[in-house]
Amino acid sequence: MSEFNQKDFDEFVAENGVYGFFEEAITLKSGRQSHFYANWRNVVEDAWLTEKLIGFVLEFIEDKSISVDTFYGVPEGATKLGILTQYTWAKKSSGFARGSHTLAMGRAKPKDHGAPKDKYFVGKPQGKTLVLEDATTTGGALINTLDFLIEAGVDVIGVISLTNRMEKRNDGMSVEEVFVQKGIPFYGMSSALDVLPIVYEKLKPGIEIAKSIESEYEEYGVAKIRLL
Repeated sequence: MSEFNQKDFDEFVAENGVYGFFEEAITLKSGRQSHFYANWRNVVEDAWLTEKLIGFVLEFIEDKSISVDTFYGVPEGATKLGILTQYTWAKKSSGFARGSHTLAMGRAKPKDHGAPKDKYFVGKPQGKTLVLEDATTTGGALINTLDFLIEAGVDVIGVISLTNRMEKRNDGMSVEEVFVQKGIPFYGMSSALDVLPIVYEKLKPGIEIAKSIESEYEEYGVAKIRLL
């Protein structure tokens, strides 16, 4: 397997419609207003691009020496990525055989009947579990998923976010700091601070949008950003 190359991954992000800009601010899942989004839908709806993305994820965990038994995607944004990454990973394993790997999937809303493991999962994660998220702002959905998995007895050994927007939460903490407190390693595969300038130069959405995004990072960013 080839080594993870950060520049190649950032260019993959920039070239495949993950980032977009808006003249009028939109409301993010976190509840914040923003003039840009990071959404991986364009990638995970395309089989060829998804295969490329999985390759980057597997290179990344090799680079970080992360030992994994199960990949688990946060419902519902990273569900497909979690399942397909797990399938690819399992097939590459020297011990791949009947019963060697599970295909884990969480339900966005639990069933109101059935065994506990079936209420919350379509295949409960087994062994050392690495959680995948597509984009992270304040980490609300990711943290809720993590807390639930731990409560369910899942051995969560880390979290990977494909896109870290690099923003502080309302309590002033970064997402990374929250996970440090929880004792769970957090890995951002790409940073908005690095990718936004690339995409801005590529799409040239205008000076006013650039100024608005710079103001967003003045208020919420873990660091300032300059697009002009």
